[in-house]
Amino acid sequence: MNIKRRQTIWEMLKMKGTLTLKELEEVFPDISSMTLRRDFQYFESIGEAIRIKGGIRYIRSMGGVMQEDVYAMRLLMNQAAKDTVARIAAEYIETGRSIFFDSGTTALNLARIIPDKHLSILTSSPNIALEILKRHTPSVNLIGGAVNRDNLSVSGEQSLKFIKDYNFDVAFMVPSAFSCENGFSIGNYSECELKRHIVRKSKKTIAMVDSSKFEKSMPFTFATLEQVSVLITDVKPSNDVLDTAKKHGVLVRWE
Repeated sequence: MNIKRRQTIWEMLKMKGTLTLKELEEVFPDISSMTLRRDFQYFESIGEAIRIKGGIRYIRSMGGVMQEDVYAMRLLMNQAAKDTVARIAAEYIETGRSIFFDSGTTALNLARIIPDKHLSILTSSPNIALEILKRHTPSVNLIGGAVNRDNLSVSGEQSLKFIKDYNFDVAFMVPSAFSCENGFSIGNYSECELKRHIVRKSKKTIAMVDSSKFEKSMPFTFATLEQVSVLITDVKPSNDVLDTAKKHGVLVRWE
């Protein structure tokens, strides 16, 4: 998959509101029509466009107002790293387990590759719930609450009440930033509270962190390194991270 091509298409779609296959064939003469149609399908699959005759239309242009979509841009960033993290994380999905899927684009990548097994899945992300429902066997529950437009996650007091009676074998958590000093952090307090509760109720917590988030901090910490069982990233972390993880018995995985 060519990330730069999709970024270009994304900018064109936001600017123009609609795009036709003919237009893209002129912009990318060396790319097959089939590949460009798959690019159209991609933007439709993430809920940012609908198919029209001969092309696609940007959903947010339908009301006459164009808006910047932070979440969709995140889907296009560090895609190879997120794919690597998701591929490793998939090894920890076992039949018959109760699993929590955190919100975030890395978790969405994992949802796209999970096997069609008997799994009981709870998630705070509507997009992830819809992705998992493409399979026939897993059961999926979506946490109720207020939806954050920036990352399509659900949180708030209603969410905390919803998970009160839930217990998880495994929780796949996705922070916005990670450092040994401040742990796994995000920028929204309401989401932080939900994540903290999930970590407490899970037998095993797996942190999915692409390397672009290392040595960074956000305002609210939902877990420290010692609270997770496995830290998965895409490249070998610093010796400081490895030494701290070893001290607390945390397994670190990378490729």
